[in-house]
Amino acid sequence: MDNRGFQQGSFSSFHSSSSDEDLMDIPGTAMDFSMRDDVPPLDREIEGNKFYNSGGIASSNRIMDFLEEPIPGVGTYDDFNTIDWVREKSRDRDRHREITNKSKESTWALIHSVSDAFSGWLLMLLIGLLSGSLAGLIDISAHWMTDLKEGICTEGFWFNHEHCCWNSQQVTFEDRDKCPEWNSWSQLIMSMEEGAFAYIVNYFMYVLWALLFAFLAVSLVKVFAPYACGSGIPEIKTILSGFIIRGYLGKWTLVIKTITLVLAVSSGLSLGKEGPLVHVACCCGNILCHCFNKYRKNEAKRREVLSAAAAAGVSVAFGAPIGGVLFSLEEVSYYFPLKTLWRSFFAALVAAFTLRSINPFGNSRLVLFYVEFHTPWHLFELVPFILLGIFGGLWGALFIRTNIAWCRKRKTTQLGKYPVIEVLIVTAITAILAFPNEYTRMSTSELISELFNDCGLLDSSKLCDYENRFNTSKSGELPDRPAGPGVYSAMWQLALTLILKIVITIFTFGMKIPSGLFIPSMAVGAIAGRLLGVGMEQLAYNHHDWAIFNSWCSQGADCITPGLYAMVGAAACLGGVTRMTVSLVVIMFELTGGLEYIVPLMAAAMTSKWVADALGREGIYDAHIRLNGYPFLEAKEEFAHKTLAMDVMKPRRNDPLLTVLTQDSMTVEDVETIISETTYSGFPVVVSRESQRLVGFVLRRDLIISIENARKKQDGVVSTSIIYFTEHSPPMPPYTPPTLKLRNILDLSPFTVTDLTPMEIVVDIFRKLGLRQCLVTHNGRLLGIITKKDVLKHIAQMANQDPDSILFN
Repeated sequence: MDNRGFQQGSFSSFHSSSSDEDLMDIPGTAMDFSMRDDVPPLDREIEGNKFYNSGGIASSNRIMDFLEEPIPGVGTYDDFNTIDWVREKSRDRDRHREITNKSKESTWALIHSVSDAFSGWLLMLLIGLLSGSLAGLIDISAHWMTDLKEGICTEGFWFNHEHCCWNSQQVTFEDRDKCPEWNSWSQLIMSMEEGAFAYIVNYFMYVLWALLFAFLAVSLVKVFAPYACGSGIPEIKTILSGFIIRGYLGKWTLVIKTITLVLAVSSGLSLGKEGPLVHVACCCGNILCHCFNKYRKNEAKRREVLSAAAAAGVSVAFGAPIGGVLFSLEEVSYYFPLKTLWRSFFAALVAAFTLRSINPFGNSRLVLFYVEFHTPWHLFELVPFILLGIFGGLWGALFIRTNIAWCRKRKTTQLGKYPVIEVLIVTAITAILAFPNEYTRMSTSELISELFNDCGLLDSSKLCDYENRFNTSKSGELPDRPAGPGVYSAMWQLALTLILKIVITIFTFGMKIPSGLFIPSMAVGAIAGRLLGVGMEQLAYNHHDWAIFNSWCSQGADCITPGLYAMVGAAACLGGVTRMTVSLVVIMFELTGGLEYIVPLMAAAMTSKWVADALGREGIYDAHIRLNGYPFLEAKEEFAHKTLAMDVMKPRRNDPLLTVLTQDSMTVEDVETIISETTYSGFPVVVSRESQRLVGFVLRRDLIISIENARKKQDGVVSTSIIYFTEHSPPMPPYTPPTLKLRNILDLSPFTVTDLTPMEIVVDIFRKLGLRQCLVTHNGRLLGIITKKDVLKHIAQMANQDPDSILFN
């Protein structure tokens, strides 16, 4: 946000809103650009270092460099501003060079150097352990609370339905979900298990528990941590690009997000926990960074840690450590050096190992969707796989447009002022419509697991209610069989489930509760895939003599696997919404264990991306970034317009002149006046207003903090004291107050371009170097400035979008 002026005594305000949990709280740091200027100051004749002292006040006339010692706050950033990647990397190189040089002087310095090098790996270990533990806690709690809506275990209320009946001696194989130890709410309240009244009681309790969970979730978010809502991935992408959102990755956000994520998933809403788990893991990474000065004091290094934490988040969300690393690289990270790749892999490995040790699913596996398909796929099946890809692309484009339209309506109307009522209404509608249908009543993760499942002899699901089911083929596998009444009933129920999921997810994603999109998107695709798979299976069984089947599908053979179609459909819909490709395919085969089905997954993922891109270039996360006005410069898009730097820079031709500081002729009062009358985040420093020859660039925040510090801690600094940014003090007449040297906060090498530089080059520079601003010159004279916000507004204008939608600096 812009600073709204400067006032005396405002230095403490830079710390009053900060805490050790904030993303940008870096006490004790100082900007260190200790570059020597071998050229004497321009346009000034300074002979040595002479002063005209003649007693009185002049005897105290001395040069004061108040930045010889680090000042807390200097070199840090305001909220809703962008970091200077170049400066942060330069500071880290200076720090590393200093440690390396000192390591040769003593054994203690050598030990310090080794511990500094090892600190990154130790931090990754801690992030993996904490992320995996929290993910296991969330999985176990969500499973228990989801079952709580339908009943309770009398042996111990802390057991979920499956664990309650696990050791029961009175369970038959056909009714293994029913045991005396597990009582529905109608049994507890009325001692009735069957009948219309028992159904009504269970229905009422299901809706009541859903509303209670949703109300607790939205209330906790609203009161304690507003940043805990949503999936968090759009904001994580923006933060990793260098943007500052204080508190978004803090302790309160982590605690509330963890609690409310369990409540939101348990409420039965059409959302998932996978996206929010990335936010949870990044909160863990940011909080643990405070234990290491190397990362606490450097924003660029901290973002490398957050990239690795995002990989750990996906690793525990899906049980896919390799997919997590690729997701961070492809979808989330802005700056991803090779060292970060290795550390991301290690963090994802530790997180997955921790989750496996906790064993939240009780199946000794990392994932809930593990499948074992025994039938190979055939070349002809690429046609239905591609059709699923087309469906996924169409669904992705439809969902993005409708969801963004609804979220924009929420932001611009009275609807956004009542988040609790909105959540309760959507929850009530979802629960009322979900209970009568067993496929909407079960949790979305269980639904996907059942849709992925390949029917075997021991399956009692309606999806496996085939006729002649015990006639096995010679290989011991079940052949294609005619569908029984259970399958037809399940198809109708799944079709209704598909319609409900498509519609209700549009209104659910973006509400003020933690809500992920991975699982609902996968559910839509899995339902569509299973419907198509059963249709193909029955077509092959009834018409095996057709030309498309007779060469590879004989009667009595196991030709079609409906569960594979569900898996491909899930990948297609998830790819259509997020526009992931490589990481999506890897996540899917890690998620299911279906390594030999990479080609169908690749075909569906690429088709869905092509179709979705044809209807709209943005994925759901990029669309939400643009909706919220975050200053995110997408590295994947190309700028193809023929404009120049002079067309974008400020000031324009009829605008007032650019506000600048001179290197040695302005007083403290002059600078404070400029600060109070403008909202700029920094000022160019020139030799003089007449020459406009550039010296450097100074940040507004550093100026305010430095002047405040000088007024508080140094005697003699008054409003008429001269501020200078040169190496030597300018000649001063006698009886003048002490001068104030601020050279150490001056960036002596700001990036500059000429006024005729093509904007495509300027945009490329901003993307690859992560610049905050770039100065425009003509024949060495300063003409104007281009900020990241100016670049984003220009891109929006060229794309016929509203340039004022870019809200932040």
